[in-house]
Amino acid sequence: MPASSPEQFPQLDILAIAAHRDDVEQTCGGTLLQMAQKGKRTGILDLTQGEMGTRGSAQDRAREAAEAARLLEVSWRDALAIPDGRVENTYANRLQIALMIRQLRPRVVILPYWRGRHPDHYMCSILGYEACFLAGLKKLDIPQALAGEHVELRKQENLEPHRPFKILYATLYYDVRPTFVVDISEQFETRFAALMAYKSQFADQHEGSTIFPAQAEIRDRIHSMARFYGLLAGVKYAEPFFQKEIGLVEDLLALPVQSI
Repeated sequence: MPASSPEQFPQLDILAIAAHRDDVEQTCGGTLLQMAQKGKRTGILDLTQGEMGTRGSAQDRAREAAEAARLLEVSWRDALAIPDGRVENTYANRLQIALMIRQLRPRVVILPYWRGRHPDHYMCSILGYEACFLAGLKKLDIPQALAGEHVELRKQENLEPHRPFKILYATLYYDVRPTFVVDISEQFETRFAALMAYKSQFADQHEGSTIFPAQAEIRDRIHSMARFYGLLAGVKYAEPFFQKEIGLVEDLLALPVQSI
């Protein structure tokens, strides 16, 4: 299913929030595809347009993001205009994300892990969590609050409060033992194709050649990471996630993954 128009706001089951176009494809794209194939409504909210990237333009990445969304079968995708390289924990930024959460009403939100090399990534994690909290405040009129922050909105109406039931963290950017992994063995090839849709970023070229790996190496890296996390759970390929809450088990005989 192609991504919906930014003006359409379907109620989602799962919303992945990331700092940049292509972050989701690297960290949890296989999981989103698997959920979509099971009939769940999935979406991606990128916080920036990618205008500060070494390679490509914001327009290039917008086209590539649309193709990646098609491959991942997401129901909706859009990008805010928070400055690339300046994803900051401001009230205006929290409100913008909170408004999207009210519009999309996801049950599950996936965020980047709150530690990492790139400041935009870990700031996205903090912003996303605090936006989920703000989105549930009944007395908060977000359009009115954003008007005071001098942020222009596409739609002005105040929406009903909403908080996701579950917040998960995609941990692939940081070396931490995950709480659980998702088997993406059947989705691996399409997930990789979605990442390769970003030709401006990952095609071999002189610009940025000292920063970006050669395309031949990218598959090896993606394969190795997915294979490693798959081995932890006895499957071929997997994506890792962390949750802050303690898990609840109702049936010990239904627990997956063999111990010995």
